[in-house]
Amino acid sequence: MGSWNRRRFLTAAAVAGAGGLALALRPSDRGANHARYYMRMSKALDEAGLARPTLVIDQRRLLANADVLHRRLRGRYHYRVVAKSLPSLPLVEAVMQRTNTLRLMVFHQPFLNLVAEELPRTVVLLGKPMPVAAAAAFYDLHVARDFDPGRQLQWLIDSGARLRQYRELAGQRQIPMRINLEIDVGLHRGGLRNVDELAEVLEVIEHDPLLTFAGFMGYEPHVVKIPGIIGGPPRAFERAQAVYWSFVNAAEKKLGRSVDNLTLNAAGSPTYQLYDGDEPANELSAGSALVKPTDFDLDTLADHQPAAFIATPVIKALDTTEVPGLEPLAGVMAWLNPNRRKAFFIYGGYWKAIPESPAGLSVNPIYGHSTNQEMLNGSASIDLAPDDWVFLRPTQSEHVFLQFGDIAVYDGTQITTHWPIFT
Repeated sequence: MGSWNRRRFLTAAAVAGAGGLALALRPSDRGANHARYYMRMSKALDEAGLARPTLVIDQRRLLANADVLHRRLRGRYHYRVVAKSLPSLPLVEAVMQRTNTLRLMVFHQPFLNLVAEELPRTVVLLGKPMPVAAAAAFYDLHVARDFDPGRQLQWLIDSGARLRQYRELAGQRQIPMRINLEIDVGLHRGGLRNVDELAEVLEVIEHDPLLTFAGFMGYEPHVVKIPGIIGGPPRAFERAQAVYWSFVNAAEKKLGRSVDNLTLNAAGSPTYQLYDGDEPANELSAGSALVKPTDFDLDTLADHQPAAFIATPVIKALDTTEVPGLEPLAGVMAWLNPNRRKAFFIYGGYWKAIPESPAGLSVNPIYGHSTNQEMLNGSASIDLAPDDWVFLRPTQSEHVFLQFGDIAVYDGTQITTHWPIFT
């Protein structure tokens, strides 16, 4: 074979090889139309006259998740509802009623005042240490006579310095305050780190007639993310409990009395199922597990179902995806990835959420995001027309839920009511 023929042969072989490699790496068609579950939900939204981005909660799944949680606790722990993850009074009330609890965890001063006014029978633990000015604002705005902060509210304190600020506020206002102490059990996001700090803080509380030691909070969501090479979740959970026990034992030694009757709070949605009754905590917190955003698709929540969805209408449906400036390559890009063939522009977008249905939808990485009309790509297997619905799953609940106005409550057949969000 002459040199010229050899070059032609090698070039052809290289092109064929590249084409074969591209074909081998070419994604399969992941597209599919709505499954029956989402078809029914679409019908319910249409019948309710909705035509804008809407947060939908499947009430049956919500209550089923609450039942799973309640069974898992098996009466060994009290349950505290994390309100930031379920930011709607009717939603919180539905969970409280289903799980037979009055215990709430609140993270935001305006929501604390709202809860005190609208749910005056609740007993509240702050989920994070609040600036003392926020605590003062709560008392300035507090008008609910049926909610007694001195009896029903526990402020979370993470340091001696913050405790001194709260002690000063209590003295200025002459108001009693219940103090729960945040302890660092391995998350390293603040809180008391050793029993020497604890002794100093307890000394201050015990000698102030307006302050009462109410218990501990030890939050440990990190344990489910610890890699196996350094012991994995079991070892991390064991270490967290050992730290918690050290604080409980030190408190009892310092005070000369048991703290079993105080609020010994722990857990969160990722970890509540790790508890089996041998830990120091007597109450567990969870919120996101009840609606299960995608960040909570964890092994520890395998028996919970997704119950929250963003539903948004399709504004425009195009058979070809064209990226500005790259129009001549539209066919090539569609061949390289059949899941980028069609383009659907939805009402709104750029939420903390992942497309769920129809299957195979994704954001175009070149075109980018839009909060106005987000482009989602899909394959030729997807038949969506303008005014059809697209469903996404939030990655979290507390921030996302507040972006859509009233929550549409779905019972499996129709939208039965709307729940207002926290304001």
